Amino acid sequence: MNYTLVADSCCDLTREMRAEWGVKSVPLTLTLGEESYIDDDTLDLPDFMARMHACKARVGSAAPAPGQYADAFGKDDAFAVTLSSSLSGSYASAMSGKEIAEEAGANVHVFDSRSAAAGEVLILLKIRKLIQEGLQKSEIIQKIENFIKEMSTFFVLDNIDNLYKNGRLGRITATLISTLHIRPIMGADRDGNISLVSHVQGWKQVVKKLADTIENTGRDTTGQSIVITHCNNITFADELKAEIERRYHFSEILMLPTRGVSSLYANEKGIIIAF
Repeated sequence: MNYTLVADSCCDLTREMRAEWGVKSVPLTLTLGEESYIDDDTLDLPDFMARMHACKARVGSAAPAPGQYADAFGKDDAFAVTLSSSLSGSYASAMSGKEIAEEAGANVHVFDSRSAAAGEVLILLKIRKLIQEGLQKSEIIQKIENFIKEMSTFFVLDNIDNLYKNGRLGRITATLISTLHIRPIMGADRDGNISLVSHVQGWKQVVKKLADTIENTGRDTTGQSIVITHCNNITFADELKAEIERRYHFSEILMLPTRGVSSLYANEKGIIIAF
């Protein structure tokens, strides 16, 4: 059976991979002060990042409108993957778009990723494999919902300002990070909220510590997939990939650059992993 695959633009699939996988991207809107930018393939990301670093006003993002999701769903059988509902209104908007589309004959299931960025990529990867295996839609939904409950997302940031200013990070955690000058390793809890997992004093320790978090979950990595996304930090991402290959038995490691909204919150050098 053929399905339409939809994701918001926090999903860090490249344009080429979205074309190959048949994924429609529904863009968030990015804001730098009074200026707005659509997070689609027309966004000049290097220019946007330069403007973001120079911006003294508030920066942030806004979820897509329900109509944008409805247009993406059309009248098809569709799966959608969105940002964690604890971090964005994208999931709620997609659910409203689902109602609109289903009135016109669509049959849509929206997955709350309880994650972002690399996590959304990983979920779509899993959905695609289950479709290729020929599973029924109800089976795919059950397996993916269970997968989301077990999935782990971790990230390390060089700069937490945008996360904190937009309410994605608690004041106490942000104060500790700033005061102690640490590199925080954070993760998504089971409800999709951001929590501080551990920390290191400098980037040299980050590769080992971030790789350690995989072992600390106690999960068997044999035959599994892991996604790494990075914001202008290919050297570190390569080092992390090599460390993961050395220590674990993932069958697939995808490494991708962050798109607009992920870059806004991960900021320069940010790294996100999901498995």
